[in-house]
Amino acid sequence: MSIRSQLLKGILDGCVLAIIEKEEIYGYELSQKLQQYGLKDISEGTIYPVLLRLQKSNWIVGTMRPSDSGPNRKYYSLTKEGKDNLDLIRQEWDSLSTPITNILRGDEDANDS
Repeated sequence: MSIRSQLLKGILDGCVLAIIEKEEIYGYELSQKLQQYGLKDISEGTIYPVLLRLQKSNWIVGTMRPSDSGPNRKYYSLTKEGKDNLDLIRQEWDSLSTPITNILRGDEDANDS
C-alpha cells in the first residue's frame, strides 16, 4: 500500500460523509465527486466497502430508487449519528491538520503557535 493510500484511508470516511451531507448520492456519483475534488485514485472498488462500513455503523442509510438511465440505484443519506460523527471528524481534523503541516514542513516556530 502506498503512502498516499495509507493517508487517504484515515480520512476517506470523513470525505465521504461530507459529500453525502450535501446531497443524497449513489456510489458511482460519489466516486465522480471525489475525483472532481482531486482524489482521482479513489476507485469504485474502494468506495463501496466504505459505504457498507458506514451503513453498518448507522452513519448513513441507503434507499433503492429507480433510475432514468438503467437499473435501480442505492442513494445514501446521512443519519443523525453520521452527522454527529462528521462534526467530530471535522473537529479532530482541524486540531491535527495545522500541527502536522508545521511538523512536516519543518517550521522552526511551530512551538510558538
